[in-house]
Amino acid sequence: MNKKEIIQKVIENNGGIAKTSDFADEGINKYEVAAFCKQGLIERIRRGFYQLPLSNDTTEEQLIHELLPQGIICMESALFHYGYSDFSPREWSIAVPRTASRVVKNIEEFPMKAYYIQKNLLIIGKSTDIFNGVTLPVYDRERTICDCFKYRTRLDNEIFNKAVNAYAADEKKNLANLSKYAKEMKLYTKVMNVMEVLLNG
Repeated sequence: MNKKEIIQKVIENNGGIAKTSDFADEGINKYEVAAFCKQGLIERIRRGFYQLPLSNDTTEEQLIHELLPQGIICMESALFHYGYSDFSPREWSIAVPRTASRVVKNIEEFPMKAYYIQKNLLIIGKSTDIFNGVTLPVYDRERTICDCFKYRTRLDNEIFNKAVNAYAADEKKNLANLSKYAKEMKLYTKVMNVMEVLLNG
């Protein structure tokens, strides 16, 4: 295989986006990568990340997976994912550690709304699910509902009301986890007051 074929194979094997280190593992150094970029054989998405030219089939989900591996899908995006909202968000809601602000500022490849979360709260309710064929970290149903209370002022009233009602009616809900997360996030009274009304109504 010549270097051009190796480059294409590396990109394909990495789901359409390859890092400089992926090429290095196959014996192609950064100067050769830069030369291939100049020739138009590959395109730089951002520093250290490359795709094949006219690779419009790279989805936002793949970009999130590659560019923001520490991000967790949350809030409006998670509500839509679980069917708790009919409103398809125009931008991705992603929870990130507070230390990731510089990374977030450099991302222009997909529209996103970052929620900066303190370290001890970041992993509460973290799970994974499949978005458009790509496995991404996402907060589970209970953490998503707790977040609705935590960021109540950022949410449209209609979205909030629909979300808590849809959760109350969801057979997959886990009230033990809801209560546990709400305590850990210091939202217990707020969450339980609303939930008790909905569940006993």
